[in-house]
Amino acid sequence: MSVEVLKSTSRGSGALLEGPHWDPVTQTLLYVEIYSGKVHRYTPATDSVETVDVGEFVGAVVPTKSGKTIIAGRRHYAFLDWKTGALNRIAEIDADKPDNRFNDGKCDPMGRFWAGTMGPEDKPAQVRPKQGSLFCLHSDRTVTKHVENIDIANGMAWSPDRKTMYYIDSLAFGVDAFDYNKTTGALSNRRQVIAIPHEEEGFPDGMTIDEEGMLWVACFSKSRVNRYNPVTGDKLQMLTFPATNITSCCFGGPNYDILFVTSSSFQLTSDQPLAGSIFAVKDLGVKGLPSNTYHD
Repeated sequence: MSVEVLKSTSRGSGALLEGPHWDPVTQTLLYVEIYSGKVHRYTPATDSVETVDVGEFVGAVVPTKSGKTIIAGRRHYAFLDWKTGALNRIAEIDADKPDNRFNDGKCDPMGRFWAGTMGPEDKPAQVRPKQGSLFCLHSDRTVTKHVENIDIANGMAWSPDRKTMYYIDSLAFGVDAFDYNKTTGALSNRRQVIAIPHEEEGFPDGMTIDEEGMLWVACFSKSRVNRYNPVTGDKLQMLTFPATNITSCCFGGPNYDILFVTSSSFQLTSDQPLAGSIFAVKDLGVKGLPSNTYHD
């Protein structure tokens, strides 16, 4: 196993890098910097990054089936123009909670864009409780609210057989599973499948899944990404990084054999020059699954 720091990304300066997403069409890594309102597109082949400022908090970014880019902004879904930074807003959420914001998002295997919200945050992981919800943007641009009373909406993943959706509310300290209806997107039978003890493992944050159906969970405040078996709940592997606040991860590269890991430098007082970097982990012996796009 080897760990590299991507040189041309926001190395050492990313206040809150989040939402890594590999785009197989362009062979680029998309990710966001939530607080600064920036969306990034990194090209490994040229070691270059393209950045656009959308002028507001941004929680997630994904490509669309038609080749566009869509974001979960502060409280809306919007198409992004990479040349101008202009947003074409298509759906608003949480109208009754103007202080809320999107925090993480991902597309399901059928091309719906799921994203969750959270309340105001005075310090990392200290939020106004139970203000968030989990939303789903359908291809016809309608929005369904699926889960309420969320503290910090975070990682999502779908099992290889498309029967289970995994979900993280960070302050629940674990990974939940839902029975998932791929035809309608309906969720049922919520249960915790992985317990993540806070004192030992930190706050569960972003998440991805590999081809064996195992979950990789970024653990904020504990410098690690853990691999778990969602059937048994067992921790199988731990990766450690030179940054305290690890935020999310995704598999990418031409063969989906690179684990890209985002981190945060926000409010860190210790000397961590690599906090706020993106790390690339190779030679893990397992590959990820292709990322899903929004079907526009």
